[in-house]
Amino acid sequence: MKAVTWQGRHDMQVVEVPDPQIEERTDVVVEITSTGLCGSDLHLYDPLTPFMTPGDIVGHEPMGVVREVGSAVTTLEPGDRVVVPFNISCGTCWTCSRGLYSQCETTQNHDYGTGASLFGYSKLYGQVPGGQAEMLRVPFGDTLPIKIPDGPPDDRFLFLSDVLPTAWQAVEYAAVEEGGTLLVLGAGPIGDMATRIARHRGLDVITVDAVHERLARAHAAGADTIDFSQVDDVAERVRELTDGRGADAVVDAVGMEAHGSPIAQAAQKAVGLLPKKAQEKLMLRAGSDRLAALMTAIDAVRRGGTISISGVYGGATDPLPMFQLFDKQIQLRMGQANVRRWSDDILTLLQQDEDVLGVETFATHHLPLEEAPEAYKRFRDKQDGMVKVVFTP
Repeated sequence: MKAVTWQGRHDMQVVEVPDPQIEERTDVVVEITSTGLCGSDLHLYDPLTPFMTPGDIVGHEPMGVVREVGSAVTTLEPGDRVVVPFNISCGTCWTCSRGLYSQCETTQNHDYGTGASLFGYSKLYGQVPGGQAEMLRVPFGDTLPIKIPDGPPDDRFLFLSDVLPTAWQAVEYAAVEEGGTLLVLGAGPIGDMATRIARHRGLDVITVDAVHERLARAHAAGADTIDFSQVDDVAERVRELTDGRGADAVVDAVGMEAHGSPIAQAAQKAVGLLPKKAQEKLMLRAGSDRLAALMTAIDAVRRGGTISISGVYGGATDPLPMFQLFDKQIQLRMGQANVRRWSDDILTLLQQDEDVLGVETFATHHLPLEEAPEAYKRFRDKQDGMVKVVFTP
């Protein structure tokens, strides 16, 4: 089969690899019909390359049709249509039973001290072959895949794999009361969808970015928008829009890729010049992130408000303004999305006749799998109005 593979920093290649096989009685093999390109995939492109091995199959937003089932699988059969969550959770362990699927004790990675394994996401998260491919082996066939109805186009359900539950959790964790204001930092796929979900719930939303096409999408969803490249102080502008108080909650949908953090950016590039083993140790023990978005969130949220972090951070020694966090009585909630915690509620919404979240028109680009290497570069550089890419194997 064909698959998108990591071959080195900034080097993604589509190559022929062996077809996946049933390895455990609970496995299923899925023929992929659509698979997304995620902002988190860019972290593998750079700077998380120390944890990658040439030939790793990437991608964690797949859906398709079941082709084979293991002998112990009872809820799926060949021909069933499924979406595959990005985190690999058993559904039955202590953490899964408490809705913490991203911390699944069955698939935790103790060598690196990380949570549940992820499809296509480096040694840090299990080095499991990913879903930017023609076929995918999926464990826990009875509890992990999300069975979906036949009929509607793939894009109606594809984003259940990551974008929808990640944005849904971000808004849930923000816990804004009806009539309140949510500030969304970043209008990439997660920030865009968080804006739509919050507006669907009747919240006032302010969305911040500097890319015209992304801000236009947020505005079309009903959000006030701020182009951070055109204002001196984002937090002060937010206070002007909220009676001087600040937003009730902030979703940080940017994370470690934030602009405006030149020192951390330079440090990340310097690490890339070291031998690979040294890079691993330094990133795990002394890594730092670009914290501009998080610092903006801390400044812009009202006293007693909440910051909900869905953007990925990986630094081990990031300095935080603890006095300000404590003095403003700020609540922090964060983490990988617990996909199966939210998937049934979201699926109910997606099965309505009306496409209330605009998922069928959410992707800006549909491309054949063969164009993945160039798509990674264009997506990283925010070219051609590229907000969300879907590959069709």
